[in-house]
Amino acid sequence: MGGQYRITGDKYPRMRRPRGRRRLVFLVVASVTALGLIGWGTLQLIDVFTGGGDKASAAGPKTDCASKVSPSPSIAAKALPTPGQITVNVFNATPRSGLAKETADELKKRGFKIGDVGNATDAYDKKVAGAGILLGAKAAYGAALPVLNTQLPGAQLKTDGRDKATEVDLIIGTGFKALTKKEDADKALAVLAKPQPTPSTTNKSC
Repeated sequence: MGGQYRITGDKYPRMRRPRGRRRLVFLVVASVTALGLIGWGTLQLIDVFTGGGDKASAAGPKTDCASKVSPSPSIAAKALPTPGQITVNVFNATPRSGLAKETADELKKRGFKIGDVGNATDAYDKKVAGAGILLGAKAAYGAALPVLNTQLPGAQLKTDGRDKATEVDLIIGTGFKALTKKEDADKALAVLAKPQPTPSTTNKSC
């Protein structure tokens, strides 16, 4: 093809498209990000091996350490009275005759002292629906009453205004069937007398 459209010279126009700039921008951003991550990781390693440097010492001890709860043994076991130190008055609030004496005799075999034995007063007679009521002074609530309760777990524990903490009443209710088996009661007594560790809270060192 000649004429005015003739191509002259030794250079010809290139027909391929120029490379996109997006790939170049992506490579630059990826390189900068990688360098930043490497630098941050290096600083973290330095903090681990140096303990935080001057920054940690200037900031002082951390106050947001997690609390740790661990059991610690009690200083002394709570002194509970033995069955031989407890006097039990046994009263029958049911229509069944002879139940108070029968129960009192069994408690005596198990080491308890026995006081009064007979029918319950009008305030309780035929008015106790459960297995029974254990009644004693306020000071007996954490001492003599729990010890006696090992012999009759279903009983209700109540306190009154009496002064003597080692003298308690067992009022037999209509739901009473029998005292706990002696071997089971002995196990319950052993558990009751065993000191339990109390939890203590300490802060972990940072």
